[in-house]
Amino acid sequence: MIKSNFFTFLFLFSSTLLIGQLGTYDVFDFIHLPSNARTNALGGSLVSVADDDVALAHHNPALINKLHHNQFSVSHEFHFAGINYGYTSYGWHLDSLGLSLNASAQYLSYGEFDRADDFGNIDGTFGARETAFTLGIAKQVNNRISIGTNLRMMNASLDTYGSTAVAMDLGMYYGNPEKRFGFGAVIKNIGRQLTTFNGEKEFVQYDVQIGMSKKLTHLPFRYSIIAHHLQQWNIRYKDPADVETDILGVVIEEPAFRVNVDNLFRHLIFSGEFLLGKREQIRLRFGYNHFRRQELSVSTFSSLAGFSFGFGINIRKIKIDYGVACYHLEGGTNQLTIRMNFVDMFRKI
Repeated sequence: MIKSNFFTFLFLFSSTLLIGQLGTYDVFDFIHLPSNARTNALGGSLVSVADDDVALAHHNPALINKLHHNQFSVSHEFHFAGINYGYTSYGWHLDSLGLSLNASAQYLSYGEFDRADDFGNIDGTFGARETAFTLGIAKQVNNRISIGTNLRMMNASLDTYGSTAVAMDLGMYYGNPEKRFGFGAVIKNIGRQLTTFNGEKEFVQYDVQIGMSKKLTHLPFRYSIIAHHLQQWNIRYKDPADVETDILGVVIEEPAFRVNVDNLFRHLIFSGEFLLGKREQIRLRFGYNHFRRQELSVSTFSSLAGFSFGFGINIRKIKIDYGVACYHLEGGTNQLTIRMNFVDMFRKI
């Protein structure tokens, strides 16, 4: 009954609020940034692994579980040009109700800008920032299936202008411990603006994702494949500067097969984690995001755009994760995450 009501609600709610389209003018895109260094190193998203990482609730609320009880995670990402991005999350479990909860805060600061008049005269500075506060809840339907939702309030400010919006995520997770397999699906950031910057409504971009993860039996390695932006098949942008013409100036069309293959792989993120040690104290991570590579690489220069790397280590009661994602020739964004269990941290030995 719970499962049936959930999907009925999902359909009714999403049918009225699925209004964003990739490539349109939209707001609050910062929501789609990775929540911690782990997901940053794994290509930007992970919707199919349910473990003690409380920050994964950001990518799929169905991943919230009893292992998150009293878990705390704080992340900071160092972007380019003084831009700073942060995410913090806390989880707890209500055993009497069989519910797991998550609360998180997310911010993106663009730094300070010079305020100038029409003639270029500087008159002070102004800032720009975006924030979001999210409350998530998940229910274990049976031994293998869980469902969850995130409710989110978002705010953006640019000097004296501002905008607010509400959104939600709807997710499900299927896990088979015997086969070391996980599958997740989520509709992320279904929402709309409440107040606008200048009276004109803009889209709140949503994202439909599914993914699978598999841990190998005879090797300490788990791989994941995540499909994103499934609400729109064609997410391929063709740069007009790359258009080929013949000697008469007629545009040479790309083969349809190559176009479709490229578009297909733009929907996919491939990633892997090496889980080393008896308690998996050391984790080595890598990811490849084909969409990011195709959109941000420069055809005349070689770069690592689309690739990401990182590691995680457990130091007694503290877990530290580091991830770097390569975007273009200037380098990558570095993200650092610290995770701990509040009760274990302050418990007397």
